[in-house]
Amino acid sequence: MKVSTRFAGTPLKPCSRTVSWRDTMNYAAAVDDDNPAFFDDEAETGVIAPPMFSVAATWPISENLPEFIQAADFPFAAMQRQVHYTEHLEFHAPIEPGVELKINGSICAIAPHPAGTYIVIRYDAADRGGGKVFTEHVGGLLRGVECDGPGAGTDALPVPHRFGEPGGTLWSSRVKIDPLRPYIYDGCARIYFPIHTSRKFARKVGLPGIILQGTATLAFAVREITNVEASGRPESVAAVSCRFTGMVFPGSSVIVRVTRRENEDGVRHVSFDVLDDEGKYAVSDGYVRLNGSR
Repeated sequence: MKVSTRFAGTPLKPCSRTVSWRDTMNYAAAVDDDNPAFFDDEAETGVIAPPMFSVAATWPISENLPEFIQAADFPFAAMQRQVHYTEHLEFHAPIEPGVELKINGSICAIAPHPAGTYIVIRYDAADRGGGKVFTEHVGGLLRGVECDGPGAGTDALPVPHRFGEPGGTLWSSRVKIDPLRPYIYDGCARIYFPIHTSRKFARKVGLPGIILQGTATLAFAVREITNVEASGRPESVAAVSCRFTGMVFPGSSVIVRVTRRENEDGVRHVSFDVLDDEGKYAVSDGYVRLNGSR
């Protein structure tokens, strides 16, 4: 099975979605994030969505890519071998309940990878007036799928912040993953894929059991970093990125570990990773950019 790099640049059909307060509050509840910014609708400023809610906003497209990719000859069967490999989010404005998001997407990059083919889809979300809300680059690894041609589009991908000093552990936080967490996240975020909720399906595809959604692991990390590094101000989160490099199982725990921090011109750059119970990397090369650093 092959995927040609000529599909890099292929547009997706646009999609519109109106965000409700139930959507945003449910997402926060899915990762036990009780920040008043997400729940206190009596506050003068109202409520906003957790930054990681963005992945739930684009999921209806990712889940139904054959309906959105505007290329009749795209090898959709190859997408069945996809695992979530990278995530990069840029936040231009907080998502507020009631906003109508207009999401445009494209296959922005396709490149060879030692394990198969790396494919990146870009989503640009704007409000009704055209104001930018967020940009997402979601990368998938097509395991065992040959990349037909040299890499295309990778030069336009976001470049991670380069830290000047080697990393160490500045602080860490242990997060328990209760046995029902994948089901709660599935229902509240409405991000559905059966490896997270069906033992039968997970074992059928070679997993030892169901695993926690990667975006849930990342959301827990962003929660901890927002509380510690941004004094609980989610509106200061300007960017989040990482690689997903390991599995997290329900009934276990993870350690969110901040390894580097740099402040410059009112911006805080934070490097982090997430380790599983065995000390293995579940999330690698984690990065958060915070505007208005302390």
